[in-house]
Amino acid sequence: MGLRATAIVGSASSRDKLRKEQRHMQDAIKKLLKARNAVLLAHNYQPPEIQDLADMCGDSLELSIRAADTDAEVIVFCGVHFMAESASILSPDKTVLLPRSEAGCPMADMITAEALQARKRELPDMPVVTYVNSPATVKALSTICCTSANALEVVESLDADELLMTPDRNLARNTARRTDKKIHLWDGCCPIHDRLTTADVKAAQKAHPDAVFMAHPECRPEVVMMADAALSTSGMIRFAGESDANEFIVGTEEGLIYPLAQKYPDKIFYPVSDRMICPDMKVITPKDILTCLEEMSGQVKVPEDIRVPALAAVERMIALSR
Repeated sequence: MGLRATAIVGSASSRDKLRKEQRHMQDAIKKLLKARNAVLLAHNYQPPEIQDLADMCGDSLELSIRAADTDAEVIVFCGVHFMAESASILSPDKTVLLPRSEAGCPMADMITAEALQARKRELPDMPVVTYVNSPATVKALSTICCTSANALEVVESLDADELLMTPDRNLARNTARRTDKKIHLWDGCCPIHDRLTTADVKAAQKAHPDAVFMAHPECRPEVVMMADAALSTSGMIRFAGESDANEFIVGTEEGLIYPLAQKYPDKIFYPVSDRMICPDMKVITPKDILTCLEEMSGQVKVPEDIRVPALAAVERMIALSR
């Protein structure tokens, strides 16, 4: 009995010590953010402890646009490399830091500027619509960018009957189902969303028969066709608030469940599968943020010869919403 009591006390003491260390690190990060005149951004897929620290949470491009409107001199982007590039494209006068340089995106790695140039030579002259989940060098060669939320609007805005859509084949196929235009595909995808199957969805729906199913447009078309709504991450957060439903199956990376549950504590959110986890979105820790602020390390800077044409492609998209 005495040994067990000692073990429990020791365990409680360890937890108290850990909590104290976490609070100390959080305080240190907040002080450095203020000292550096920095804003901390966290994508909706980041771990809860990162989202709790952030000044802003949201979709990748949404965060870059919002950060550009601040008077911050430094942007710390808790996400992946292409997101930090987007912040650099929109805020060339700000210092953009990515706390872990190896945080990448498999989809963005599935296309290069050289490969896109080669594909354009193979096809007749046509617009190139590039998903924002792509390298800056690819955006620079594109006619216009799109997000998962506005892909159809972007495609319909073009004065062309044919176009090439890169790099996500699933987003392209889901868009093609809703337009009369011919869309040429790039054979890329998000491995996390692409792995979701109709069998996974059916199993989740059987387990939660009263739940509304929300799917991300990066999922396969047959999965999206099963959804009650196909939405971006920010779109899912809005939809859950506007819906009369109380239960939701979340068809995207599991990190989104945290902001959903935080915003709507009276509603219940279920992951569509326990395999919907992006390793790249989980690598950044509070310690990494502290280190990058202390050392001003992990800078991401898009060269002007790439930034200017990439910005033009992004701004053409943004102009559609004005």
